[in-house]
Amino acid sequence: MADERQSLADLGSVINTGAAGQTPDAVIADAPVNNSGPAPEPMPLREQIIDAQGRAYATGRRKDAVARVWIKPGTGKITINGREFESYFARPTLRLVINQVFGIAEREGQYDVVATVKGGGLSGQAGAVKHGISQAITKYEPILRTQVKRAGFLTRDSRTVERKKYGKAKARKSFQFSKR
Repeated sequence: MADERQSLADLGSVINTGAAGQTPDAVIADAPVNNSGPAPEPMPLREQIIDAQGRAYATGRRKDAVARVWIKPGTGKITINGREFESYFARPTLRLVINQVFGIAEREGQYDVVATVKGGGLSGQAGAVKHGISQAITKYEPILRTQVKRAGFLTRDSRTVERKKYGKAKARKSFQFSKR
């Protein structure tokens, strides 16, 4: 029985020789090699979603505003409700909010954007357009999804105006107290 015991070194030689008695180098040399060209690019987890006109569509929401956004490759022209981007959003901060997505994705001036926005105020509408552009650009170029998601642009900002309650002047403000 003492002769049947094997040391770790003996077991290592059994594993390395394989079933056919070949060395590990010989097993690797017999494996088929595919040298047909450069290594293929990693496939994105999602597919590109575009319509017949070559546009990507998405809906963005913020507060009470809802934006329908279409993007396609172009010169960087942004049209909102049929008006120029600069005239619709006169405040520079709102224009910066919308262009944040292209800055993160490093795609400034490469896409034309057409958006229709309803509801809310200008700040909410700018946030809705930003959310819509973020969703649409990830549909057009799925490889950008990780960058845009890390920046937090794909998450809908769910903060909305609190509703007015009965017996209150506003959502939480009370009427002036009268002792008599």
